[in-house]
Amino acid sequence: MEKIKAYYRIGLTWTSNALEGNSLIESETKVLLEDGLTIGGRSLRDVLEVAAHAKAYGFMFTLLKSRRIDEEMVLYMHRLFYWNIEPDYAGRYRDIQVIITGSHYSITPPDRLDKEMRGLFEWAAKVRERFHPVEFAAELHRRFVYIHPFKDGNGKVVRLLMNFALIQDGYLPAVIPPILRKDYVFLLERAHREAHDFIEFIAERELESQKEILRLFQIPFPKMESGMSGMELK
Repeated sequence: MEKIKAYYRIGLTWTSNALEGNSLIESETKVLLEDGLTIGGRSLRDVLEVAAHAKAYGFMFTLLKSRRIDEEMVLYMHRLFYWNIEPDYAGRYRDIQVIITGSHYSITPPDRLDKEMRGLFEWAAKVRERFHPVEFAAELHRRFVYIHPFKDGNGKVVRLLMNFALIQDGYLPAVIPPILRKDYVFLLERAHREAHDFIEFIAERELESQKEILRLFQIPFPKMESGMSGMELK
């Protein structure tokens, strides 16, 4: 478990930051997190983002005994991401209207954020057991992004939140590499109308994580059922 945890500490930190434009490559992220060595030629913000994501990732594991997903956890996670970068906004919902570049859909205005986020947490607590764990995690991601509660960092928070939900249910993190950024953004936008393809995308990333860990530990990959229910190994 500790080896897997350490492996994804690097992988999730690199991929999630890279999706948002962070310039550090995977090997630089590894050196920074494992050896504490500063990377020359990289901005201070990029370096701080790596350290902050690793802290938020570690915080996530302190909560695994609980199945709760609530406001306190999400705000603290955001605070860990931004305390050393934008302290005035760290751990606070935005008080300004923002737009998502390239999106045709509006997001929640600031005066409705408290209500919408409260509704999200109530939804999660009420319906979670009705969903396949991967489907729930993807749907949680989708709903959170459409609310867009923070001035910055919504993507990093929600990807960690999605993976927190997966790990709570015994699954591996679903890693979204930067090479798939266009697909990821496109499917999130289309999921305003139809969520199926986005959920399938997350399921494919979860399956790839399973294959990756089996390859890492040189374990033959078991035969699988097809479809969403086929996420369970036979």
